[in-house]
Parts: sequence; C-alpha cells; structure tokens
Amino acid sequence: MNIKSEPLAIHIVIVEDDRDFCDALGQVVQQAPDMLLVGVAATRAEGLALLQNPPADVLLVDLGLPDGSGIDVIEAAVLHWPSCNIMVSTNFGDETHVIRSIEAGAAGYLLKDSSSTKMTDEIRSLARGGSPISPIIARQILARFRNNHMVATGMQGPVVESSLLSARETEVLGLITKGFTATEIAKLMQLSPFTVRSFVRRIYSKLKVTSKAEAIYEARNLGLIVN
Repeated sequence: MNIKSEPLAIHIVIVEDDRDFCDALGQVVQQAPDMLLVGVAATRAEGLALLQNPPADVLLVDLGLPDGSGIDVIEAAVLHWPSCNIMVSTNFGDETHVIRSIEAGAAGYLLKDSSSTKMTDEIRSLARGGSPISPIIARQILARFRNNHMVATGMQGPVVESSLLSARETEVLGLITKGFTATEIAKLMQLSPFTVRSFVRRIYSKLKVTSKAEAIYEARNLGLIVN
C-alpha cells in the first residue's frame, strides 16, 4: 500500500524593522497551512545572526534597516544559505536599490503596496523557483536593458534616466501636493497608512527636506511635479 506523504512546509525567515508590517505578514504566514515562520529579525545585525541557524527555504528582507542595509543580509545569505530563495520586500523602488539587490542574490523584488495575504502567494511562487517582481520594478528593469542595448548598438533615441523618486513615491507626492492627508492617500491608493508614511519619509529623505511645503517646492524645482 502506498502512503502519500504530506508536503513539507515552506520555512520562512523575515528581516523587517516595520513592526506593523512584520506582524501582519507574520500572522498570515503562520495561518497558512503550508508555511512555517522560523525566524524574525528587526535589524541587520539580528538578520546576520539568524544565518547561523539551519537554512530557511525563503528569506524576506527589507532594505532600509535601522543599522545598515538589507543588501548585506542578502549577500551573507547567499554564502551561508545557498539553497535559500531570497526576496526583497521594501519601500525602496528606485533603480539603484533594485539592481544592487538582484546583483547581490535576490530572486524577487516586491514593494510594500502588496497586501500581506497576497504576499503568501508570492512566497509560494518564489519557493517553487519563480521570481515575483512588482510590475513597476519590472518596467524599470526592462527600461534599463533597453537603454543599455541602445547604447551598445549605437541606436538613436533618448536614454531614459532613472528618476529620483520611484513611481509610487511620485504618485504619493502628487497627492500630497493636492492637499490629501496620509490617511486619505492610503484610502485612495488602497495602501495601509503605515506604508504611506514610509513613502513620505522616503520622499523627504531623497529630496533632503523636512516638511510638506519644502517637499513640494523642491519637487517643482526639480521638475518632478508640474502643477
């Protein structure tokens, strides 16, 4: 008599300093029948320490950790857990972070505009050998390859430079300019308020400003917004 064995659970480690996002993601992972949360870290140092444990199947890493870059964790995971599938989950959608993460060893790159429930589907895809990538990120990668091809072949045409702000950050900034609050922006974009606040912090950091008025003024000077 043949006995059908149950599939092994996907062992998951999360390196994420946003407590609300981490708690929400951890909860849906723990509720999934085919997943097992085996480690959580909130800093770069804690993430590196977790790599001394037996390897996980999937490692989810945020890039903006309080004591350094999540890219360091990715690079270390490639060495210590070579069989692990690594996915970035972050608010950083600019080309520099995307390319550095992929070069470091990430197989997937998702912005935090995905719901925690949808993330479980992406984790399953990653564990099966897929490469989940947010559509906005995929377009950036394709644009980069097109530009590189045009330069290499001497083709005529404009080379699209990477924007200072990601597409999502630009969208948030546009709504801020129109006078919407963070709570209102969250509803309009169907995001959580803490995700919107993370976008706002990132916008301020990139524009080197500390207030909404300064952000709008600087964005107009740089041509990021025209109205």
